[in-house]
Amino acid sequence: MSDPDVIVVGGGPAGSCAAIVAARAGLSVVLLERGPFPGSKNMYGGVVYPRILDDLIPNWWEEAPIQRWVTRRATMLLTETQALTVDFRTEAWGKAPYNGATAYRPDFDAWLAGYAEAAGAQVLTSTTVTGLLRDDKGAVVGVTTDRPDGDLRARVVIACDGVNSFLAKEAGLYEHTDAKHFTLGVKETLALPKEVIDERFGVRGREGVDIEIVGCTGGINGGGFVYTNLDTVAVGVVLKLTKLAAQATRPEQIIANLKGHPAIAPLIEGGEMKEYSAHLIPEAGLRMMPKMTTDGMMVAGDAAALCLAAGIWLEGVNFAMASGMYAGETAVEAVRVNDVSAKGLVGYQRRLSNTFVLKDHRKLRRAPELVLSDRVQHLYPQMMANIAERMFRVDNPEPKPGLRRILRQERKRAGVRRRHLWRDAFTGFRSYG
Repeated sequence: MSDPDVIVVGGGPAGSCAAIVAARAGLSVVLLERGPFPGSKNMYGGVVYPRILDDLIPNWWEEAPIQRWVTRRATMLLTETQALTVDFRTEAWGKAPYNGATAYRPDFDAWLAGYAEAAGAQVLTSTTVTGLLRDDKGAVVGVTTDRPDGDLRARVVIACDGVNSFLAKEAGLYEHTDAKHFTLGVKETLALPKEVIDERFGVRGREGVDIEIVGCTGGINGGGFVYTNLDTVAVGVVLKLTKLAAQATRPEQIIANLKGHPAIAPLIEGGEMKEYSAHLIPEAGLRMMPKMTTDGMMVAGDAAALCLAAGIWLEGVNFAMASGMYAGETAVEAVRVNDVSAKGLVGYQRRLSNTFVLKDHRKLRRAPELVLSDRVQHLYPQMMANIAERMFRVDNPEPKPGLRRILRQERKRAGVRRRHLWRDAFTGFRSYG
């Protein structure tokens, strides 16, 4: 094999989008994937937002392997016996160009990689990258693999090798790899007939539901989710790694408790488990992002910690696809001017900074810490649920107490100090306002 212009490591959404862009521009591209096919090793516990593909793959929605279009989005606060839900639905999200969708990652990733191959990229599967090749000045000039004669050289390496990227670490780009910056996502996929899912979740056809949950993980900071595929329902939790390691409860028990909650059990009753999977998630946003470039190399997707865990918005695949596209564009630019040094790759950081990728992460930089704080996790769900219960309760012959009185009493009952409540409200306003 002659040396390609670009080596892309990882056949996920970031890697495939990078390969599509670079190959379409006429560069020779090799896309390396350690699994038997792109997506074979991926699990995903959420929703895909593919609008970034509008220009790359026009009318992508006509052929993308989508399970359901999310037309109903809910945020739920749970206590042991209560559930308080903000539930929104719209017909607009069930029509082109759509908003979000549920998808099986093996199907979605393989579909994207097919476009990379069609553009001219060579896709090598069952290939594990074991390290970086450098020249005598320390610049990255390729990778080593587990294939026979496995050294591959290229002008540019784009590392899309997933969370906690060992290539980014080897290149000296990661400074923040503390366990406190990660969560563990654990998911069960439960089979149910489509008509049962439609009836229980109140949807029809390809309409889908995404429920994000706070207060469902016991003493471990995190969150939960329930979302619908065509004939399966995904139920899972996301757990702060340091909190999980500090106690003895297993993730599967936490999921079992969530499935048994009176607000969730009727939705998934009778479901047969088809899959149990786990995945490490970069949760801290800007606090943990590596340097994005070095001489001869860029980092994209989960490898660059591009995951937005901000409570209202839980996104990752859209940032992966966008960063892959921008890395591909930068590779084309650098190869054409024959400067693949960090200086020649500076356009990548510019593209990330000038688009939603880093603008959203900057705006919401305080949100992950707020959402995973002890007050939001363990005090506010009970307080808010109690306020709602008392507001809706009729205590005749007692007169109604009024909202201000209920708020004051339940705040004190929950042990929430007024200054902490104002501080969290201010942080939330700065993040989401």
